[in-house]
Amino acid sequence: MSELIAIDTNILIYLHDTISINKRTTAEEILAGRPKISNQVLSEYLNVTRRLLKLSKEDLLIQTAELFSKCDFIPVLPNTLFLASALVKQYQFQLFDAIIAASALERECDVLYSEDMHHGLKINKRLTIINPFL
Repeated sequence: MSELIAIDTNILIYLHDTISINKRTTAEEILAGRPKISNQVLSEYLNVTRRLLKLSKEDLLIQTAELFSKCDFIPVLPNTLFLASALVKQYQFQLFDAIIAASALERECDVLYSEDMHHGLKINKRLTIINPFL
């Protein structure tokens, strides 16, 4: 059985990196694995790439829909926020990181790829944070 993976926004931003080709390649490989993407990650991605890519709103939405067409999106619901609250208390996560981790837990992911969370941390004995660039 293959691992279920979730992905943090910072990994997706490297899809557009023109300087670090290795990081871009790694991000492309992770995306090819059809990761689970939290609605929180989608919102952050759109916010950052709107400035980074300088696309019109319409073109950015189309580009994003095409890029993530094979990914499974995870809605952020009230239960997600309750779980995120528990993660903030237990692991001292930042607000948005807690929502992303809670979303991954709800979708029963095994791995959350993130460059800026604690590499190797196992959350609730189920979800492991991995920095794929180490």
